[in-house]
Amino acid sequence: MARILLCLVLLCAGCDMGSKPVAPIEERGALVVLTINGPETYFEDAQGHPSGFEHDLVVLFAKELGTKVEFITTDSPSKVEAAIKRGTAHLAAAALVRRLDFPGGITWGPTYLTLKHQIVYRAADPKPKALPDISGKRVGVVEESQADALLSEPPKLAVPIERMPPGTTTMELLASVAEGKLDYALVESNRFTLARKHFPQLDLAFDLGKPEQYAWLVSTVDKKRIVDAAKPFFERITKDGTLTRLVDRYYGHAVRISAIDSGTLLERIQTMLPSLKPAFIAAEVATGVDWRLLAAVGYQESHWDASATSPTGVRGLMMLTEETALRLKVKDRLSASESILGGARYLALLKETLPPRIVEPDRTFLALAAYNLGIGHLEDARILAQRSGLSPDQWHDVKQVIRRLADPAVYHTLKHGFARGHEGLQFVDNVRNYLDILDRIEPRVANVQSVSREPSPDKSAPPVAR
Repeated sequence: MARILLCLVLLCAGCDMGSKPVAPIEERGALVVLTINGPETYFEDAQGHPSGFEHDLVVLFAKELGTKVEFITTDSPSKVEAAIKRGTAHLAAAALVRRLDFPGGITWGPTYLTLKHQIVYRAADPKPKALPDISGKRVGVVEESQADALLSEPPKLAVPIERMPPGTTTMELLASVAEGKLDYALVESNRFTLARKHFPQLDLAFDLGKPEQYAWLVSTVDKKRIVDAAKPFFERITKDGTLTRLVDRYYGHAVRISAIDSGTLLERIQTMLPSLKPAFIAAEVATGVDWRLLAAVGYQESHWDASATSPTGVRGLMMLTEETALRLKVKDRLSASESILGGARYLALLKETLPPRIVEPDRTFLALAAYNLGIGHLEDARILAQRSGLSPDQWHDVKQVIRRLADPAVYHTLKHGFARGHEGLQFVDNVRNYLDILDRIEPRVANVQSVSREPSPDKSAPPVAR
């Protein structure tokens, strides 16, 4: 709720965002920020809350300034730059590459993220290694993207690259390559990192040009206050690891999914999910856990095979132990609907068991690790994080030590002993990737109400580790 109260959002994809300059921060009572709606910048998460790498950075910065934030979203860098020139906002945080300063006093803030320009190809085709290899082929780029700006700067590229029609997104550009309408795409590395899980048939060919860096664009309104505060802000979050945690939150898990696994999920979304979707939605109604998250867990556990059985005795679509199934009132583990509801209850219980101070999305990530390893082993990992001077409440910190649960020199000092911590880490990463894919394809269910939610099992004795 705090995040919702902190951020006001004005959607302005089709408006001129006004012509009057914004009032200074103190007079306005808020830091007004221009951004672009998209997975790399600002979007609504599965719970309907504002999210995104740029969003989170700005919220942290506004906290440093002691003010709230008003976001204005638009759909292109040119609209962002035009609005900043008019003084419509105090700054722009929109994955903008730092270039020469603009006239009229507009300036750049500190750089904070490095990107590369990349040529993407169909993995089934011969891999090009340099520009001569793509000569005579159709290469597309999104108009007004940072990669598009590369075409206007010296040295001129020897290969003709065609700009896509206005409004074309990176996802649509990559889809054109995947479908054979284009041979290659020129994209930014961070955008391809997030998008490649949706296109298992695509891969990176080679980097093009020099690496560049993102920065905020600061208008003339309250410029000195913002610039003076931005430099120590970025120095601090770089030094204390906050920036690294943000990068990992939005990009870290995205590089760990295989093309084969992504392709199988996309195929099963079409062939298997329709018959299971009602059971997942019913489980959301009963527990409040997003049905797409439950589907992602189920896919990780069994690839949605209701009859799945492991050598260790866990069974069913959500792969529950017999003892856990009894605790969660699952009579038939091989019943898809019962297994899904049981898994949903288990995940909801794990989230409730964690200390109240842990906030989202870390609460969900830690609960997912506990779903795989057991709550006891997760608590051991959190203790290890604390011993190492890290936060036991942040997944980014806990995952740095979770592999040590398999180290004899370490697990003998822990209450619950040995665990395959690397499997818990992989479990969380995979589920996050699967959820990203499902989130793009399957819409949220509007107005889901937990009308049939039952009391959780006794929290003093959480279900045993799976």
